[in-house]
Amino acid sequence: DLLLSNSCIPFLGSTEGLDFRTLLLDEERGRLLIGAKDHIFLLNLIDLNKNVKKIYWPAAKEKVELCKLAGKDAHTECANFIRVLQPYNRTHVYVCGTGAFHPLCGYIELG
Repeated sequence: DLLLSNSCIPFLGSTEGLDFRTLLLDEERGRLLIGAKDHIFLLNLIDLNKNVKKIYWPAAKEKVELCKLAGKDAHTECANFIRVLQPYNRTHVYVCGTGAFHPLCGYIELG
């Protein structure tokens, strides 16, 4: 209904079939961070499809192989699902992902 009424703008990055898991709204700077399967997106709130920045952050290949050997599904479980997006300070966000059942965290500089 929203699309038919032209009252929303869909995020075109979603056509990649990514599994979106977490959001962080930065109203002060007009941005939205989205955690997905193997990706982190930084979007402009005015136009979600303008100047989209994307970080590809997959799980290590050896961790994916261990995950598959443990009987997990390669497409739905053995990836780096971003679960945490937390402001750290004015310039960085703390991020964590599942890392194919071997969690990993880091910092993203938003500059």
